[in-house]
Amino acid sequence: MIQVDQLTKAYDDLSRGRFVAVDRVSFSIGKGEIFGLLGPNGAGKTTVLRILSTVLAPTSGRANVAGHDVATDPASVRRNIGFVSNNTAIYDRMTAWELVRYFGRLHGMSRQQLEPRLEVLFDQLRMNEFHDVPGAKMSTGMKQKVSIARAMVHDPPVLIFDEATLGLDVMVARNLLEVIKALRLSGKCLIFSTHIMSEVQRLCDRIAIMHQGRILDTGTLEELRERHNESEFEDLFFGLLSKFEAEEKGRGNENVELQRSTPEAGEA
Repeated sequence: MIQVDQLTKAYDDLSRGRFVAVDRVSFSIGKGEIFGLLGPNGAGKTTVLRILSTVLAPTSGRANVAGHDVATDPASVRRNIGFVSNNTAIYDRMTAWELVRYFGRLHGMSRQQLEPRLEVLFDQLRMNEFHDVPGAKMSTGMKQKVSIARAMVHDPPVLIFDEATLGLDVMVARNLLEVIKALRLSGKCLIFSTHIMSEVQRLCDRIAIMHQGRILDTGTLEELRERHNESEFEDLFFGLLSKFEAEEKGRGNENVELQRSTPEAGEA
């Protein structure tokens, strides 16, 4: 359902020069699978997800979502995804029901399709208690549930969660993770970005560990533990980051030495 091949996103920065936010990232995700993107803040996770959701265009490489290329067919990609982040805005004057219904209409759903779909979503996400509450009076947890419902209203085959539990209380976050598990069982393709290791361990079928725009390793939790000879996932994670940073520092020192040893023009 998702195919990413050598995806790169670079920016021209006046102070730093060329900055590579995502560096030749590749992975694939199938139906009925939760794929975790794990990494510290600034690792490039959100940039990858914004490219997949067509908010950003890639500098190079390719990404295909539900059979559609994100660069050449973005409208079809948007019809086949739902995107949930931790900072999605809610309209203050619209109730929970009105807002989710509004997004269903934006997706071209008829009134006959929408009413039963809304009832299912409000039951599934336990939203009936604030059915008629306007956005201005919603708690953080309520707003996040509305964001999830509007991402799911058109029943897309691919769902993207970007730090979706950030700022939620324990009970709301737990409910969200249970909803995501149920979506996997229904055959959805899910990509779940987080920096919380416990969520990845509980939820994801496969994991990609990202740092400084690159994927350091990918696999199931057991595959990663076996490959790196670490029983504790936290030790594995920080060990990979430390090894990468040490290698990058070593390469930087080598480049400096190479520049020092290279004769200036006219000296040869």
